[in-house]
Amino acid sequence: MEKIFRNLPSVNQLLESPQLKKLVETLNHNVVVDGARTILDDLREQINSKKDEIVVPTASDLAEKISNWLTKEETKGLRPVVNGTGTILHTGLGRAPLAKSALAAVRDISAGYASVEVDIATGERSQRANAVDRLLRELTGAQAGIVVNNNAAATMVALAALAGGKQVLVSRGELIEIGGSYRLPEVMEVSGARLREIGTTNRTRLKDYESGICAETGAILKVHSSNFKIVGFVEEVSVKQLAPLANQHSIPLIDDLGSGALFDFSKYGLSDEPVVRESIRAGSDVVLFSGDKLLGGPQCGIIVGKKEYIKKILDHPMMRALRVDKMTLAALAETLRLYRNMETAEQEIPVLRMLSMPVENLKLRANKVVHQISHLKGLASVQAVEDCSMLGGGSVPTQKIMTWCVSVQVSSGSVEKLADRLRSAEIPVFSRVSKERLMLDMRTIFPEQDSVVVEAFEAKSDSSGA
Repeated sequence: MEKIFRNLPSVNQLLESPQLKKLVETLNHNVVVDGARTILDDLREQINSKKDEIVVPTASDLAEKISNWLTKEETKGLRPVVNGTGTILHTGLGRAPLAKSALAAVRDISAGYASVEVDIATGERSQRANAVDRLLRELTGAQAGIVVNNNAAATMVALAALAGGKQVLVSRGELIEIGGSYRLPEVMEVSGARLREIGTTNRTRLKDYESGICAETGAILKVHSSNFKIVGFVEEVSVKQLAPLANQHSIPLIDDLGSGALFDFSKYGLSDEPVVRESIRAGSDVVLFSGDKLLGGPQCGIIVGKKEYIKKILDHPMMRALRVDKMTLAALAETLRLYRNMETAEQEIPVLRMLSMPVENLKLRANKVVHQISHLKGLASVQAVEDCSMLGGGSVPTQKIMTWCVSVQVSSGSVEKLADRLRSAEIPVFSRVSKERLMLDMRTIFPEQDSVVVEAFEAKSDSSGA
């Protein structure tokens, strides 16, 4: 065994190999040294344990192993990808891409110091929410607005500030669970509010809310059930119906919209997405919604409503733990400014641009990609086909938008293997697999990325069926 250890190359010997010399240039000397030591330590441990017959690799093979491992380790983190899945608000792929002007605002604000919590005119300390308060009021009709790090946080801090230690009335049909283990009853428990279920799963009436109100009631919570739909024998109470009841008993009416649209999305064929301004107009005291879904901005939770309630939330100790940074505020403010002109918003905000993209345009792009890759080795069939995109991001599963896809069948092996190889491209390409076909949805692929898709196929085509 000692002879085996003596035959192992030293770190310095490994660093002289062509593979690691090249890696030192692209990475860092200390990183490569640490990687070499890690691999050598693992090899010594295997030799000591004698669990398997250990074949000691040559110095060249060991250097190659270290190079491959370090290269893989260095590319594990966040990377830009091509979203060919057809899910516009893909949670795993970061939901809404930002507008170019929002990215520029982030760069400008984060490059140096910024007026995050100071009033430039007076030099006095101010609230960071002031960066977007005026824009939120302008676009929603609310009296005030603040921002936290996501909509789950918005729900939690609103309940903690307005109904902590008290009961909150929620219809049984609105006790939702969404992705990432978010369950409304558990969020309420953490907030300190106590859940009071009313009505039934499929039918809740105004009288159920009326009979549920007591001295312990702290708020009424209305929740948009965005990721499921109950059909048939159903009944629910609208914000407009609930507002007089909440006012009569001087308790806040909170409307959790989830995705939260700033305008009517029915023009895109999406009919079930409530509009923030309409909720305010109908009588909601507080409205909660996401910044990185239909709004098309950065990840955040937005809270708008009446001044008295927004102030209570702003003053709650939990707000400090949930506040957003200057980069989020910069991106959100710039995204909101784009909404002042809907024509500009549709051109500049990627989510709106994808939703408004003409189907004929998608068909032309799909046919062009088909023409460019159909001759490649390993592909049995490449076609442009009509299909449906999904909104995603917690939206109703029935919300579908017509699209065109590049549909691929392989000549041997499995289509899943081809999907794996496209994801391992220099710029990973994500697709979906349906009925033994790999599908690339042109609605969620930016036009400038069409060439990236073609290059990924060209690089992987010889091994697509392996």
